[in-house]
Amino acid sequence: MNPKAICLGVFALSVLGGVAFAGALDEPSNMQPFFTDASMKTMKSSADFETAWKATPKSTQNAMMKECNDAAMSKPHAQFCAQLFALGHHS
Repeated sequence: MNPKAICLGVFALSVLGGVAFAGALDEPSNMQPFFTDASMKTMKSSADFETAWKATPKSTQNAMMKECNDAAMSKPHAQFCAQLFALGHHS
């Protein structure tokens, strides 16, 4: 098979599948409850953060924890994961 065609095919699949790589921590609707502002720059206080965590569906909590425990996936969300770990929510 032509290497150019293979590379083009891989590129096309990566572009089309890029959305599938977004995780729970990349979903604004999952993260908004933990921030005080719409731009999601300022985290809520520890008490409010924990209240938001308890209100989060268990399946979403599990997905978020999985990503926070993965160094590569959690890097862009270090502040969130640090706050989560500070509350004792790590596995």
